[in-house]
Amino acid sequence: MEKTRQQKISRLLQHELGNIFQQETRNIFGSSMITVTEVRISPDLSVAKAWVSIFPIGGAKKDDVMAAIQENTSDLRRRLGLRIGKQVRIIPQLTFFLDDSLDQMQNIENLLKQ
Repeated sequence: MEKTRQQKISRLLQHELGNIFQQETRNIFGSSMITVTEVRISPDLSVAKAWVSIFPIGGAKKDDVMAAIQENTSDLRRRLGLRIGKQVRIIPQLTFFLDDSLDQMQNIENLLKQ
């Protein structure tokens, strides 16, 4: 059970990471649309796990975009620190995971149509 403070920080991280992906990192990840679907933070607020949903546009592939996110995790943490540094004491270490729930939902819908 997450405490209220964890929930508030998780929502803040989700919002700010989403803004960073939309506004500041287009040159790194190209025109792919990246959405932060969920963020879970440890009880000591030092580690955050973020699930991202990737909609590749153009010739990009999900795996390539996810690899670029993994390579640029430290830059994303720095950008996050610039945005929320006054609100939290510790900028959490970030770990990104691919959220494939939309793909699974689409697959189930296709199976039900047959």
